[in-house]
Amino acid sequence: MSNQSHEDLGGQLRNKPPFGGLLVLDLTQIYNGPYATFLLAQAGATVIKIEPPDGEHLRKRADSGVQAVTVPYAMLNANKLSMSLNLKKEKAREVFLSLVEKADILVENFTPDAMHKLGLSAERLLRLNPRLIYASSSGYGKTGPYREYPAMDLAVQAMSGVIGVTGYQHSPPVKAGVALCDFNAGIHLYGAICTALYQREKTGLGDIVEVSMMEAIYPSLASNLGAHHAGDHGIKRTGNRHGGMSLAPYNVYGVEDGHVAIITSNEKHWLALVKALNLQNKFDLTLFATQKQRSKNMEALDALIETLTQEFTKKQLLELLREHRVPCAPVQELDDVVNDEHLLARGTLQKIKHPIYGDILINKSPLKFTNSVAPDYIPSVPLGNDTDHILETILGWKNFPIDQLKNEIST
Repeated sequence: MSNQSHEDLGGQLRNKPPFGGLLVLDLTQIYNGPYATFLLAQAGATVIKIEPPDGEHLRKRADSGVQAVTVPYAMLNANKLSMSLNLKKEKAREVFLSLVEKADILVENFTPDAMHKLGLSAERLLRLNPRLIYASSSGYGKTGPYREYPAMDLAVQAMSGVIGVTGYQHSPPVKAGVALCDFNAGIHLYGAICTALYQREKTGLGDIVEVSMMEAIYPSLASNLGAHHAGDHGIKRTGNRHGGMSLAPYNVYGVEDGHVAIITSNEKHWLALVKALNLQNKFDLTLFATQKQRSKNMEALDALIETLTQEFTKKQLLELLREHRVPCAPVQELDDVVNDEHLLARGTLQKIKHPIYGDILINKSPLKFTNSVAPDYIPSVPLGNDTDHILETILGWKNFPIDQLKNEIST
């Protein structure tokens, strides 16, 4: 063991990203898995994105000229090397297994039996490399009655209850406006990988970890489940109100030029709102004296508050409420969000000239580490862009006829 002090070692480590030196094999597609590997890449891991000869599904859509998917593909595949392998071919599988021997992590979000059918089951790969962390995500998991069901974000939103609780009480259910289940599962998958890495530090052994999209999203129903458990099975959809209908005011209120969200989650917030809007001198607040009463009479309370908010512009109301420390926020449209001064100031959003897609807005990882350096942002690359580098440098196959090998493994 070196005599190097902890202080010296700490100083050196601060100059490196947290996952510098880790090798990740990324077999993922669309949103769920690619977001987990994006977070790994943004934390400094060397991520090799391995795709079939025609590219993963999201790349195919982007490369076909569908402009709406160019930014999502670029967002999720920055800082990744690209290699094309036709894993249905024996030679390509040989290359893949050589990479597995050197890898720390493998991530895939195929259907549960896909890798097994290729002869590349998790069990086989861990026999080859006992330190490997094999991470997978699917809609419903590798076991259970739903394991074979096709699962995209919309399907899992429907199955998990997310759509059932979204919308207004007497209107049809609607999906969440974002790919909620995909990204939630991707975050959980990243967490599972980090947990397995920590375990490997203690045992020296890898593991097989999996995340079900349905199971990952279930805890987000907490407020709705609270009401259900309390016996109020009549509450289905609550619009912009609290999912458990147990907090008020908790809603989106109209103003002169849009809408503002106002949230009171405790007595302190309520008293601050009363003072900010001077409610005590304008209305009889007897019906709203306690949280229980406010929840019981939220229809009347919301109507009362909106009679006042409509007299303000968004800017005026937000300044007043923030001055009194009332939790609130403007309802921003997408154009507002992509130009949000806070996200731009923190460097989370950046405008770049992408070598393939032109001028686009990209996001960096929301995970920020004070005592380490983030890697430089590298835009997503064309399919197979780094095959030579991977074969020659990572695998060390410098004496092979590389062009011939590339043709054998990627077509």
